[in-house]
Amino acid sequence: MRTRRGSFYEVGEVVCSDVGAAVLKRRRRGREEETEFAGCKRRRRAADLFDALPDDLVLSILSKLSATAGRPSDLISVLLTCKRMKVLGINSQVLSRASAKTFAVKYKNWSDSAHSFLKLCAESGNLEACATLGMIRFYCLRNRGSGASLMAKAAIGRHAAAMYSLAVIQFNGSGGSKNDKDLRAGIALCARASFLGNLDAMRELGHCLQDGYGVRQNIAEGRRFLVHANARELAAVLATSSAEAMLSARSWLAWGLHSVGGHRHVVGGGCPLLSDFGCNVPAPEVHPVNQFLIEWFEARGGSPGPGLRMCSHAGCGRPETRRHEFRRCSVCSTVNYCSRACQALDWKLRHKAECVPVDRWVAEEDGDGREDEGADEGNDRHES
Repeated sequence: MRTRRGSFYEVGEVVCSDVGAAVLKRRRRGREEETEFAGCKRRRRAADLFDALPDDLVLSILSKLSATAGRPSDLISVLLTCKRMKVLGINSQVLSRASAKTFAVKYKNWSDSAHSFLKLCAESGNLEACATLGMIRFYCLRNRGSGASLMAKAAIGRHAAAMYSLAVIQFNGSGGSKNDKDLRAGIALCARASFLGNLDAMRELGHCLQDGYGVRQNIAEGRRFLVHANARELAAVLATSSAEAMLSARSWLAWGLHSVGGHRHVVGGGCPLLSDFGCNVPAPEVHPVNQFLIEWFEARGGSPGPGLRMCSHAGCGRPETRRHEFRRCSVCSTVNYCSRACQALDWKLRHKAECVPVDRWVAEEDGDGREDEGADEGNDRHES
C-alpha cells in the first residue's frame, strides 16, 4: 500500500500498532468488568447483611422512627427504599406507635392515599389516628356516624383530646338538632378529660360549674378548676421556653395592655393566674387536625355552608353543623364559639381588645376598678 508521496507502509509497524490497541482494549474491558463485579459483590454483600437482620429488630427500629418522626416524609421515604421495608413499615406494631406528626397531612396533600394511610393507622390501634380521622370525617367529610365512632374509640383508650371533642359535640348537639344536646354526657366527658390533664376540658368544666350549666352550681369548685388550668398552662410554657423567654415570664403574670383607638388601657387588676382566662402566655401551637380543619374550610371560602359559621377562635377550625349552633358574644354578637374553652382563649388573645368600646371600658374601670368580664361574654348558653 502506497502513501500520497508514493512510499510504502511498513507492514510490521501497522500490525504491531493494531495488536497493541487490541491488547489495551481487552485490558481496559477487563478492568471495567472487575470493577463492576466488585461493586455487585459489595451490593450483594450489603443486601445479604440487611436480609440477615431479623424482622423483630427491623420492626423495633421502624417503630422508634414512626414514634419520633417530625413529618410524614420521615417514615414514607424509608418505606419506599425496598419491598421489605414497605411490608414491615405498614405493620400494626409500627403504625400503632406513630406520632401525631407522622400523619399530620395538610389539606393541599389530602388524597385517597392519605385517607387510606390514616385509616390503616386507626385500624392498627393508634389512638391519635382515631381522633384525627374522626374529626376529619365528622366535620369535613360529614360522615357523622363514622367520625363519632372513631373519636369514641380513642376516648375509650383514654385519649383526652378525643374525650373533649366528644364533649363539645354533646354540648352543642352537633350533627343533629337542638334537642340532641346531652349536657350530662358533656360534663362527664369533660370531667374525665380534665382528670387526664386536658386544659380545654378543665376550663370548660370550670365554667360549667360556675354557671350551673349541666351540673349543680358550685362556684368555688369551678374557680379551682380554672386556676388549676391556668397554672398548668403557665407551667407547660415555662417548661418549653428559652432563657430569654424565662426572663420575660414576669410579664405573663401581669394584665396585658391593649391598644384601642390609639390609647393604651390596663385591663382589670389582680393576678391573671386567678382569672377566668389565664396568663398572657404566647398562643399555643395549633394541633395538626385543627390546622387541617382551618385549611379545609378556608379553601371553601371560609364557610362550612349556607348560614353556617366557623368558631371564631383562630386555632379551632370547628364549623357549625346546623344554623345557630354555636353561642355568641352577648355584648357585640359578632363572634361565636363552639365552647367556653375557645371563648376564653380568644378573649385573652384577641377579642378582649375588640369587644368593648373605649368609653365603656374607661367608665367601668373608673366605676369599680375591676376587670371588665366582657360583660358576660360567651355566657349565653342558649341558641342565638
